[in-house]
Amino acid sequence: MTLILDGKALSMKIRQEIQASLQAYSSSPHLVVLLTHPHLASSIYVRNKLTACKEVGIRSTIIEQTCTSTEQILRLLEPWNASDDVDGILVQFPLHPNADQRRVMEAISPSKDVDGVHPINLGKLVSGDTSGFIPCTPLGIQTMLSHYGISPKGRHVVIVGRSVTVGKPLALLFSLTGPTADATVTIANRSTRDLAALCKTADILVAAAGSPGLITPEMIKEGAVVIDVGINRIQTDEKIHLVGDVDFAKVSTRCSAITPVPGGVGPMTIASLLLNTIKSFTARKSA
Repeated sequence: MTLILDGKALSMKIRQEIQASLQAYSSSPHLVVLLTHPHLASSIYVRNKLTACKEVGIRSTIIEQTCTSTEQILRLLEPWNASDDVDGILVQFPLHPNADQRRVMEAISPSKDVDGVHPINLGKLVSGDTSGFIPCTPLGIQTMLSHYGISPKGRHVVIVGRSVTVGKPLALLFSLTGPTADATVTIANRSTRDLAALCKTADILVAAAGSPGLITPEMIKEGAVVIDVGINRIQTDEKIHLVGDVDFAKVSTRCSAITPVPGGVGPMTIASLLLNTIKSFTARKSA
């Protein structure tokens, strides 16, 4: 029987642990979220993050301001980088097409980069140093697999998707030394030749291409673990449905374990954001 990797239930457990841990402090962590570009999916995701913060006792401030240039965003970031009252800064992507995402990532203070996108934090991961902030989705996936006793050690992991927030850092994380890593990793994308054949060699397949239904059952090795990172909004019959990059109904008959959409990787990404915010808060408290 296929194991459903329930990210929603695990994230609730993590939230309860965070809430309990914060009882030891007289103050609470503070996360600032910047939403600069109107986008339905981003707005919904930000609301979910703020709700999670409130539940565990993390203060959150959302700044919704349309910014059409990089300079506008950098001016907003400057005082938050300097403020002792801010523990975490999260800039919600996508940005306006005129804004330079790389420059924005680089402008966030590495010590408050709870999304793990600053080159210093990514560079630490490259060197095998996990003391920085690990991007939230890769951290959430690693935490979920560990919770369910699924080790990547010695396995072939194929990641379909090469983004700086998911595909690339997840490949680095799985390539490290340790019980939750030590995998052989291949990064693929929608342009990869004979993608189906490559995916079928995967012991653990991660779909993070942002393409609904990309992964079909003939692409899955019998007994593989399938992690679906995709969150795609499809409108049918005047309703909007959330679907992943994986054809869940058909693929789930071939694999040994799979994440649902919704309720799989998404809640774990938010849980990881909370954990990174706590990490920043406690580090600043002990400094």
